Amino acid sequence: MKNNSNSRRDAIQQLGLLSAGMFMLSLNSCTDDKIANDNLKETKAPLPFLIPAQKPLETGPMGNNMRTLIRSTQTNNQFSCVEAVLAPKKIAGSPHKHDKLDELMYVLEGTASILMGDEVVEVKAGCWHLRPRGIVHVVWNSGSENLRLIDMYFNQNFEDYLEEVYFKIIPEVIQNKLSFEDPIIAKRMAELDKKFGLTYYPEKQQALIDKYGLS
Repeated sequence: MKNNSNSRRDAIQQLGLLSAGMFMLSLNSCTDDKIANDNLKETKAPLPFLIPAQKPLETGPMGNNMRTLIRSTQTNNQFSCVEAVLAPKKIAGSPHKHDKLDELMYVLEGTASILMGDEVVEVKAGCWHLRPRGIVHVVWNSGSENLRLIDMYFNQNFEDYLEEVYFKIIPEVIQNKLSFEDPIIAKRMAELDKKFGLTYYPEKQQALIDKYGLS
């Protein structure tokens, strides 16, 4: 448990450095010095905050779970951060892509298998992985232990999307014994996907489930 706490704390300590680095890289890509200077002037420094230590996140009734560590509003909409857990042999939904969102993952425990386009990447504990916008991807846990990870989201308040799904839609589906194909649920998901610029490819999911023995 001590090692798990240390790895989680070390990961969180690196988040600020990584976010600052990515922000500076975006500025360096500007060939016009005036544009870069204007961006610097428009970016307000966030207020300091502390993330207290928490107990390890437990899986939910569908074999996964999440909690927000840093909200976009805490960083002047520069990035947000969540902790997530995925049970063994579980896939985190259907392959999908984001129009605007870039995702940076740090694996705390286990190994994350990630479909990136047509390739599969294995991300072990202690490693980072960037999933840029526009690339079809999905994460699954092909191991025998829970997969625990931290995800950082740039350019979008994606924690709001996840909280809507995990804490409102999924409980409603379970309580009312519905499926995600239910017309009302499907409409809510479609509206949410459109709002956050997600495109799903459910036809790609079954091949992964069959190949890796997932559910």
